[in-house]
Amino acid sequence: MEHPARIPLAAPAAPDLGRSLEPAAVPDLGRSAEPLATPRYTDVIFDYCGVLVDWRARRTIKGLYPPGVVDMFFDPADPHGVAYYDDLADLGWSEERIIADYEREHGPAVAWIMRLYFEFQRLGFYDMIDGMPTLMRDLHARGVRLWGLTNFTVRGVREMHGKYPWLNLLGGTVISAQEGVAKPDPRIYDIAIGRFHLDPAQTLFVDDNACNVLAARAAGLQAVRFESAAQIRALTLD
Repeated sequence: MEHPARIPLAAPAAPDLGRSLEPAAVPDLGRSAEPLATPRYTDVIFDYCGVLVDWRARRTIKGLYPPGVVDMFFDPADPHGVAYYDDLADLGWSEERIIADYEREHGPAVAWIMRLYFEFQRLGFYDMIDGMPTLMRDLHARGVRLWGLTNFTVRGVREMHGKYPWLNLLGGTVISAQEGVAKPDPRIYDIAIGRFHLDPAQTLFVDDNACNVLAARAAGLQAVRFESAAQIRALTLD
């Protein structure tokens, strides 16, 4: 399987995800209205899509093609559809390799849609999940270390950080495409635990996928399936 070369993740002025960025890189959301509380965890690991960022894949090509074509492209019954190639991208397949494979499966007449899907991927990052920027700010202010663990591409994570500077409160992110392994494979949790020097008993993992949550628990992490920012606030600060 093809994997991209590892990229340095240390530059503090850019969304390179490796070490904590300078405070100036994070917007000032004002003082929290929440009373100070003693955090229940030393560390919190967040999934990205569905937890921190509202990812709406259909927005990437909406308006470029008739609705029927968009429906065809995102057809969940297609064994070589978007979901299949998203999984391969999460494991490190390059965009060009995916486009070439998609063309072999579907023909050149529709392969251009996959190219546009990647080109306009940033349009799918609709917004941050309601309440999450403030929660991240409040956790950070209490001294809780924040991390990311996502099944996504390096390019996609960079674009999310560029669009949402609040994500720079994360001290680092493990990206599946960079590691060549994705959740719920237990190896990716071990990578995060080792890289960020975590005590699993004192670390909360937050993901919207139940399988990923169960795998995190098996790795020793405290883990919960995400429902809302209020839910995570109650588990961490209230």
